[in-house]
Amino acid sequence: MLGKLKENLIINMSKKIKNQCVVITGSEGSIGQAISVKLINHGYTVIGLDIKDKHSESHTEKFIKVDLGKFANSSTISRNLIEEIQDLLDGNDLSLLINNAAVQITEKTEEISIESWNSTLSTNLSAPFFLTQKLLPFFSPTNGSVINISSIHARLTKPRFVSYATSKAAISGMTKAMAVDLGSKLRINAIEPAAIETSMLKESVSPENVDDFISRLASFHPQNRIGSPNEIANLVYSLTNGDLRFVHGACISIDGGISNRLHDPA
Repeated sequence: MLGKLKENLIINMSKKIKNQCVVITGSEGSIGQAISVKLINHGYTVIGLDIKDKHSESHTEKFIKVDLGKFANSSTISRNLIEEIQDLLDGNDLSLLINNAAVQITEKTEEISIESWNSTLSTNLSAPFFLTQKLLPFFSPTNGSVINISSIHARLTKPRFVSYATSKAAISGMTKAMAVDLGSKLRINAIEPAAIETSMLKESVSPENVDDFISRLASFHPQNRIGSPNEIANLVYSLTNGDLRFVHGACISIDGGISNRLHDPA
């Protein structure tokens, strides 16, 4: 009898965990994939959003292809996306939204066009705000959480990063303001990584120079290395699993100590 009760308890707990749904933007990127796999392995149902086509079943169970820049500027696209997400939630509450998608356009101040500026701000700032706003009715009333993937560029930057740094400073500031405004309705935090070994980072230099670039970049970090997507995923899970519920409105650095140094490769 006790064995049967224990078995039922395990099944019920498993169902309860499985019904924890998460929406992850930029799910097809290096960090998005790592976060997805981490959460799936802990029983979450992942709904991935990306402008790219889905290319693996291992890290996203449900998927919507969407241009978040357009979502942020169109009431029709916005309404359609929220309806799609609602359908995929299938009656379950939303436990977690991870605003991870971003574009990084590097230009000098004199070169920045209206189009590239608006593209950066739409994807990196406006989309996370409006996605959070539109999904508020679907969050778990007791367990809702948002994690914004910001950047070290919110605090420290370098040449040619004006648009990107502005968007990340704004999303970190938005995180703090929304935490105050939403109070106990929804827990919201941001993560500010330094260099992480992602496809976006590697694509920022020519293929023949990737190894030298990463090695030089690593040398500027006190740990003499750059971070991995899995380390971001581990931090996301730590903020999500219930042990750190008092963390609210925080912008957490994960930077290998580089923010304590006075130089960085330009």
